[in-house]
Amino acid sequence: MQNPIYTIAKIAEILNADAELVDEQVIIQYLVIDSRSVLVPENSLFFALSSHRDGHEFIRDAYAKEIRNFVITEAKYINEYPDCNFLLVDDALASLQKLATEHRNQFDLKTIGITGSNGKTIVKEWLYQLLATDFNIVKSPKSYNSQIGVPLSVWQIEADHSLGIFEAGISAVNEMQHLAEIIRPEIGILTNIGEAHAEGFSSKKEKLTEKLKLFAAAELFIYSPEYVTELNAKDLPGKKQFSWSSKQAADLQVIAVEPIEGNCYLRAIYQNREIECILPFKDKASIENGMICWATLLALGYTPEQADLRLEKLSHVSMRLELKNGINQCSIIDDSYSADISSLAIALDFLNQQNQHAKKTVILSELFETGRDDLDLYTEIAELLLQKKVNRLIGIGTHISEYADLFKFETQFFDDTNAFIDAFPGLQFNHETILVKGARRFEFGRISKLLTQKIHDTVLEIDLNAMVGNLQFYRSKIKPGVKIMAMVKAFSYGSGSFEIANL
Repeated sequence: MQNPIYTIAKIAEILNADAELVDEQVIIQYLVIDSRSVLVPENSLFFALSSHRDGHEFIRDAYAKEIRNFVITEAKYINEYPDCNFLLVDDALASLQKLATEHRNQFDLKTIGITGSNGKTIVKEWLYQLLATDFNIVKSPKSYNSQIGVPLSVWQIEADHSLGIFEAGISAVNEMQHLAEIIRPEIGILTNIGEAHAEGFSSKKEKLTEKLKLFAAAELFIYSPEYVTELNAKDLPGKKQFSWSSKQAADLQVIAVEPIEGNCYLRAIYQNREIECILPFKDKASIENGMICWATLLALGYTPEQADLRLEKLSHVSMRLELKNGINQCSIIDDSYSADISSLAIALDFLNQQNQHAKKTVILSELFETGRDDLDLYTEIAELLLQKKVNRLIGIGTHISEYADLFKFETQFFDDTNAFIDAFPGLQFNHETILVKGARRFEFGRISKLLTQKIHDTVLEIDLNAMVGNLQFYRSKIKPGVKIMAMVKAFSYGSGSFEIANL
């Protein structure tokens, strides 16, 4: 199967939009909702969404970034930009979701859907680690689980993917059915149901019922009985169910949880026999999420022995890209856990948001198991780095090194991580922002450690999403058009002057 090709005229037909087109054969590859995050403008379609801010306000910025294709709900912009393609619709968000649904329907893809209040992203990332050797996986980037995030995630599906893992979150009634239509999960996983977003529901039962609409057509539903006490068994979704519990009888009944030297040893009853596994974590939340992953592997047909081997190798998942102080006044973006085109694009956007240094360097491993021809893959990566104005690339791996000529800026290449570390004393890193992005097998954590300033163990955690939420709260209390100025205390009381100022 080939990847579908979407011309702007084809998308106009899908959306049933009133189209004003100057070039109806333009190929659309990227969907953009943020004028700051533009990869390839000539093949991008900007959706003017209305949430806290009216997306139409950013058409000028998107145009300045050379985007010429727009989905809008206000016709007045058509005459202002006569060299652009415009699709006029009634609801830009509904159109984004409709386009993603059409794209999803082009593929017969095994899909795992994950919902709940807590743990969705961790479970998704761990399942990616556990299943990546058997499937070519497409997954939600970061925590893309909203009415906007889900369609953007599903748009990533390509013909060579064999498994999709997508998370879905809601904050009010009548939202989940839209996400269910987009994801169409064959397998459903319910994580812990907590108090997050409870204000949008009249009761915990209503919240749970709404979330489970994601799995209305699922073949398999994986859950803990403790999560669904408000419902009768007959009300649970899925043609088949697989349960796990540490408190009562279940398909996977955990009977012992014992800490062992920073790890956790679990014993359970499964199919009338005792089985075991080790999780490389000891905190309560990680153990609970690990049990969900254990149950999922067994429900998918993996043997207890296979599950144990894989679970023991799970690695920590950072919930966001980490910005650290580096040696020689550098800033280090540590994204040393995984490497694929989608996450690379996100990391490069984060790199571009850092304004503390003029020079930007990327240390990148070769990419594995993409299902793509190496020439096509590294040509796209070279274009992406050029588009994002990267000044220097340090490529690690024999495959990426073979295509050194594609990168038209300062480069250095090494066959493996050990070769880079051996050469490190002679390399120059000064007053620059460095993105460290590598596949797990390259152990780029060793590189990040070399580049990062030594720090004390005491850590102050700052939730940037919460800060944005606070800002939006105050914005909601003032009249439209009133501007806000933010002043950042010098050094931000230690909370991260670069991060706070850039935010």
